[in-house]
Amino acid sequence: MRILQLDVDNITYEPVRPEASIYEDVKKERVSIDNTLVIFVSIERGDTEPMASKAVKDTEEFMKKLGRKKLVIYPFAHLSSSLSDPKTAMSLLEYMYKQVPEGVEARKAPFGWNKKLSLDIKGHPLAEQARSYVSSESESKTYQKAKPVSRNTSLVKKSSWAGLPQNDHRTIGEKLDLYSFQEVSPAMVYWHPNGHIIYRELIKFMREKEDEYGYMEVSTPAISNVALWHVSGHMEHYSEDMFVFDAGMGELGLKPMNCPSTILIYKSRKWSYRELPFRTAIFDKIYRRELSGVVTGLFRVKEMTQDDGHIFIREDQIRDEITGLLKMVKEVYATFGMEFKAKLSTMPDNHMGDEKIWETATAALKDALLANGIEYEIKEKEGAFYGPKIDFDVLDSLGRRWQCATIQVDYQQPMRFMLEYTGEDGLAKTPIMIHRAILGSLERFIAVLIEHYQGKLPLWLSPVQASVVSISQQTNGYAEKVYKALIKGRLRASLDISDKTLEYKIREAIFMKIPYIIVVGKKEEESGTVTVRSRNGQSHGIALDDFVAKASAESASRSQPSY
Repeated sequence: MRILQLDVDNITYEPVRPEASIYEDVKKERVSIDNTLVIFVSIERGDTEPMASKAVKDTEEFMKKLGRKKLVIYPFAHLSSSLSDPKTAMSLLEYMYKQVPEGVEARKAPFGWNKKLSLDIKGHPLAEQARSYVSSESESKTYQKAKPVSRNTSLVKKSSWAGLPQNDHRTIGEKLDLYSFQEVSPAMVYWHPNGHIIYRELIKFMREKEDEYGYMEVSTPAISNVALWHVSGHMEHYSEDMFVFDAGMGELGLKPMNCPSTILIYKSRKWSYRELPFRTAIFDKIYRRELSGVVTGLFRVKEMTQDDGHIFIREDQIRDEITGLLKMVKEVYATFGMEFKAKLSTMPDNHMGDEKIWETATAALKDALLANGIEYEIKEKEGAFYGPKIDFDVLDSLGRRWQCATIQVDYQQPMRFMLEYTGEDGLAKTPIMIHRAILGSLERFIAVLIEHYQGKLPLWLSPVQASVVSISQQTNGYAEKVYKALIKGRLRASLDISDKTLEYKIREAIFMKIPYIIVVGKKEEESGTVTVRSRNGQSHGIALDDFVAKASAESASRSQPSY
C-alpha cells in the first residue's frame, strides 16, 4: 500500500467517466473541499485490513500534528505498478473509510473513475508526506540478495507520457529530449544534453545575480551524522522526509536541506559585527523521501537542486536585507516575464522556540513588505518549523500560480547551534539567519518554464539556438562555414547537411522548437548572407556576421522571445 499525504488549501474533483472494470455508482458532481488533509492511496497486491488500519492510524496522528479535522481518501492507482485487483482495492478503500475515527469529517473520492482534479497544496515543510506499507513477506523479499541483471534486461523506464495534455511539461520534455526517469533511480532526474543546458543556464543566471548582490558560493557534503540533524531540529520535525541509514559509521542522513551544514561553515571561525551580512549561496543536491516523482515528472522528485541561500545578519539589518531580497525576486521573475503574489506564513503549531521571538520575526517581514509596497495575504500557521516566511506564487502564461521563491527569517537555528559574532560593544551576540531560494527547486522551476513557454524557450535558454540547413549538397561547404561562425560566436547551433529535403529539415527544426532556422543556398553563399526563419514563420536575409552579432546580443541580454 502506498500513500501520499497532502495538506491542502483546496481539493476539487469531478468524476468524468468510469475507467476500471469495477467502479462505484456515483453522481457526476463537482466536489470542492478547503483546508483538508488528502491521502492518495494505491492498493497493492497482498495488502490487508491490518495494513489499512495502520495507515489510517498514522494518518490520524499526522492530522493531529497539523491540526486538521477534515480528510479526503482519494484512490490513486499511479503510485504503484503492483496494483491489487479492482474488487479488492475498492473493498479495502471502503474499509479505510470506515476506520476513520469520530470527530474527523471524512470523504472518499469515487473508486474506478477518471476524475478532473485540482489541488492547492499548502506551503509548510510538512505539507507533503509519503508512506509505504508492506507485508512481512514483502519485507523479507526486500532483503534477499539481488540476482545478477541479464545483459538483455532493460533497466530503462520505457514509459512515454501517453494520454497527457500536449501542454504538459512531460509531453514537451519527451518531444524535446530534455530528460528521463530510470527505474534504477526512482523519482530522480536523468538530464539529457538538451535538458542539462537549461539546468546549467539557470544556475549561470543565478550565479551572476548572486555575484551582483554580494553572495559567496559554498558547498558541503551530502551525508552527515544525524547528530547534526538533531541539533537543527530536523530529526524532530522532518525525519519522515529524510533518508537515514547506518553504514557502519553511526547513523547517517542524506541532507534534505542545506541550512545546517552551511551553519557549520559560519561556525568554523569568529565574526565581527562589521563583517555581517555574510551571504552564502549553494547549489548542492539535496534528497527528500518523496513517494512519487515519475507520476508528476519534474514537479515531484527525490533528488533536487535549489538555488539556495543563507544570510547571517545582525537584527538591525533585517529590514534592509529583506528589501534587497524583494528587489532580487522582482528582477529575476521579470527576466522570465512572470508576475508574482506574496504570502506571509506565520508560526505553525509544530514549531521551535519562544512565541515572542516568532512575533518579532513575523513583524520584521511585515514591515519589509509594507515598506516596499508589496501586497500580501496571510497564511496562518504555515511557516517553517524554525521561522515565519514570505512565499511567492508566480503567475505563468496560462494564468496558473506556482509557489517558487521563499524568504524565511530564522532566530531558532542560530541559537540551537550557539552561533556568535562580536558586537560593537565587544560582547558576544547571536546572529539571525535568513533562508532564501529565488527559483526554488530547479527541477520544479524547469517544469514551470517548459509549460509557461510551451517549449518555445527564450533564446538564452534554448538548447539549440540556431539550426543551419543547406538547400542542396552543393552548398554543404558554406553551411559548415556558417555553422562554425555561429559556434565561434558562442551560439548553440546544429548542422543539417543530410540529403533529406529542405522541407523535412525545416519541419524537424520547427518540431524541436529551435528559435532560428538558418537556410543557406547558392544565393546566400555568393552574397555571404543567410536566410533566417524565425519561430513566427517570418524569413529575412541578413549578413552572416550581422546575424551572429545580433543573436549573440539577444542571448546575452536574456530578453523575452519576440517570435
